[in-house]
Order: sequence, then structure tokens, then C-alpha cells
Amino acid sequence: MTAFFTEWWSYGFMRNAFLAVLIITPLFGLLGTMIVNNKMAFFSDALGHSALTGIAIGVVLGVTDTTWSMVVFAILFALLLNYIGSKAAASTDTVISVFSSASIAVGLAILSRGGNFSHYSSLLVGDILSITPREILYLLIIFGATMIFWVTGFNRLNAVSLNRTLARSRGIPVRLMELVFAVFIALIVMLSIKWVGILIINALLILPAAGSRNISVNMREYHFFSVLFSLFSGIVGLIISYFTNVATGPMIVILAAVIYFATYIYGRKRVQ
Repeated sequence: MTAFFTEWWSYGFMRNAFLAVLIITPLFGLLGTMIVNNKMAFFSDALGHSALTGIAIGVVLGVTDTTWSMVVFAILFALLLNYIGSKAAASTDTVISVFSSASIAVGLAILSRGGNFSHYSSLLVGDILSITPREILYLLIIFGATMIFWVTGFNRLNAVSLNRTLARSRGIPVRLMELVFAVFIALIVMLSIKWVGILIINALLILPAAGSRNISVNMREYHFFSVLFSLFSGIVGLIISYFTNVATGPMIVILAAVIYFATYIYGRKRVQ
């Protein structure tokens, strides 16, 4: 058992990846609960797709570190999407689909000029093994900020998700809470996307929370199991990917999907 642990722990890139998983997955688990409650799966997916446009803008502007262009664009994208979604006559999922399709098309058009998209294809599946100590520090900062927001604002955010009219009558700034929550989703998605991957990052936000919802009877259990499933999928997926030489992100999603289907079957049997 000791040899099994030390074999992968002896590598610096595995230790960095393990630390990143310990930071990222609880955030996915927590935010995922509210995303599932508010039926925002399309919203977080659209944010993931917008990463390509953020990178493309950074390339056009000559930005050395495109992480910042991704973050800035994602925040503006989230705020604009949130605003138009609340004003447009069309349904929210239609508005989000239009934004998502347009965003990924613009990003692909810019990045594929001259046949250069192969340089960015790794973003589709991510590579958490390439994460650096500085990037881990960025994740720690957003982790701390998210925890502060969650502790101080969860009750109000939950009230908004349950009944906007009632929340507004209690003096809760509904629009502000929705905008702040959208910004946190944008930040976490953009700061994680290089290591998780555009194609699967939304699955990591949704699957643990959806699995938790299958078996939880109250909000405390809902949060606990969501974070637990997310952590378990992340840690075990990282280790399995090391020994099987499979991309880490997809392996984590596979485990999260297995947990979801297991909890779905268990939940159905329990209510029968």
C-alpha cells in the first residue's frame, strides 16, 4: 500500500495535480448544487464554450497569459447573458444557446486562422498534470473568496432560487445576488478550464450535485454528498488516470457519472 502511494506521490506534477483537485472539486461540488437547483446547466456550459473566445481575444491583443483575457471575457459574458436572459422575450435556454453558439464560433474562427487551432486543441480535454504552483495559488484565492461568499450569502441566494418575488419582498437584492453568483461561476470555470477541459467542465459541475440530489433529504446532506462525490471522483480519477495513462479530466467525469447512476438507482429503490 505504501509503495502504491509513493509511486505517484514522488512526482512533483502529481503532487501539484493532487492539490489542485483538493481545491477545485469542493468548489465544483458547492456551486453545482445551486446550478442544479436554478436549472443553470446550459449557463455554465455556455461559459465553458466562451473560453475559446476569451483566448482568441487575448491572442489578437497579444496578451502573454491568456488566462486573464479568458477571465475578463467570461465575467462580461456572464453578466451580459444574465442581463439579456432576464429581459429577452425568448426562453432562457434559447438565449443561452444563441450566446454559446456565437461565442464558440467566433473563438474557433479566430484561433483556426492559418491552421493554428492545433495549438489550442489541448483545451478541449484539459491537462491537470501541467498545473503550476502559481496557478494553484490563483485557485486558493478564488477558493477563499467563494467560501466567504457562500458563508455570508448562501441563505439569500437560496431564497432567490426558491422564490424571487418572496426574496425581493424580504429586502434581498435579487439581481445583485444572481450577478455575483454568475461571476463566481465564470471565475471558477475559467480558472479551471485549462486543466479540466472545455468539453467536460460542465459535467464536473453538474454530475456530483445531481448525484447528491438523488439521495439527499435536506440541504445539509445535499451539500455534503455533492462535495464528497466531487472529491472522491477527483482524487480517485487522478490516481486511476496515472496508472492507466488516460486523460485525467475524462476519467474524473466517468467516475462522477458512475456515482450519479448508482445514486439514481438507489434513490428510485428507496422511494418504492
